[in-house]
Amino acid sequence: MNRQMKRMQERQERAQKRAGAARPATPSAATRRAAVQEKRKRTGARQFLKEVRQELTKVDWPTRRELVSYSIVVLVTVTVLTAYVFGLDSLFTRFVFDVLGN
Repeated sequence: MNRQMKRMQERQERAQKRAGAARPATPSAATRRAAVQEKRKRTGARQFLKEVRQELTKVDWPTRRELVSYSIVVLVTVTVLTAYVFGLDSLFTRFVFDVLGN
């Protein structure tokens, strides 16, 4: 269970406890202080890296064949767009030089 799910579950449990007990109209200073402190909670580096590792095991990584084909598509696209921009730049340069008479 990841951190987000744990927090959501804790919130739901707190909401159920509050629903059972009568809630005051305005929250007290202690309640607000506890809420602020809860927002400030941070996980340690070890816990963070552990959760990152768990999430990375869930990733659907591409196969080598897919990776090669995706890379080829990217390289071809970059080459075509570079040639297109180069062509436009050349045309505009010629146009400007013709207009200005250089």
